[in-house]
Amino acid sequence: MAETLKGASHGLLADYLSSIRPLVSVICISYNHESFISAALQSVLEQTYPAIELIVIDNHSTDRSVQRVEELQKEHPTIQLIQNTENLGICRAFNQGLQRAKGKYVIDFSADDVMHRDRIARQVAGFERLPGDYAVIFSNAAFIDEKDRLTGYHFPVDQNGKATGQVPSGWIFRDILAAYVVPTPTMMMRKDVLESLGGYDESLSYEDFDFWVRSARHYRYHYQDEVLTSKRVLARSLSTQFRDRHNALLMSTLKVCYKAFDQCQSAEEYGALAGRIRWFIRQCFYTEQFELAFRFRELLEYMEKPDWRTALILRLCQWHIPIHRFYQRYAQWQQHRQVSRGTIRPVV
Repeated sequence: MAETLKGASHGLLADYLSSIRPLVSVICISYNHESFISAALQSVLEQTYPAIELIVIDNHSTDRSVQRVEELQKEHPTIQLIQNTENLGICRAFNQGLQRAKGKYVIDFSADDVMHRDRIARQVAGFERLPGDYAVIFSNAAFIDEKDRLTGYHFPVDQNGKATGQVPSGWIFRDILAAYVVPTPTMMMRKDVLESLGGYDESLSYEDFDFWVRSARHYRYHYQDEVLTSKRVLARSLSTQFRDRHNALLMSTLKVCYKAFDQCQSAEEYGALAGRIRWFIRQCFYTEQFELAFRFRELLEYMEKPDWRTALILRLCQWHIPIHRFYQRYAQWQQHRQVSRGTIRPVV
């Protein structure tokens, strides 16, 4: 295993508290997050909920991320730090933390996001009231930039901080096929569900879509209508990497779409997946992954014949039109426009 481990386990106090309150394992994956990791970890350490273990996996950062964690360890020696000697990717790194996690509930926490002080307390209280077929509780998220400025919300909110529209909750398998409806940074997951699924799929470049497909078929999700996490949206956030030319994320997405196809059970679910695949075909065109677009088409044709718009995109893919540079400029303009309106949304 390409790692070294520093720091104590969650300690005697956490052991005692977990005997009277469910222990929550926060798994934080860091790669070159020097500028933000101190604030991210501090937001965990300052939670009002007492029974927390914090596991940090550094994926072979080349900046001072590790030093920032070690500085916090001096005051909080229960922080566990795993230092990988190579970048193992998000999914393998998370599974390292999952193997050590002792909590009933798990949070996959990015090293540039910020938890609101009562997030874990609120989510545990909500989870403990739910029946046993719920695997995930999630909330709304605020979007912030590199200077902590608010740029919008995942779900638009009213003056009381409540979502203005209906948010899917309960059996949401069809919903997660149709759109990016669950703000990943806000999720609290049952550890036993993660373990029953074998953790994250380490063959993939990213984790959330696959986890939703594999869990939402058999378990319910509960939406908590509160803003409990601030997600930092940066120029190189994972969601923006979907716009990169020849990115590996779309190949992983194709694998997940095949898994989703095998899980579909109704015309509505197949229709939702087909609509998402049409969107991915366009992304293949914009990122000049022309051959991959045709692999998505093969899956689409198991469900429906491509409509005229999709057929046109596929014809353009045959011509290998170099469109990526123009697409990037348009996407950047669109993002700046959304920021100015306070309506920024993730790419996927």
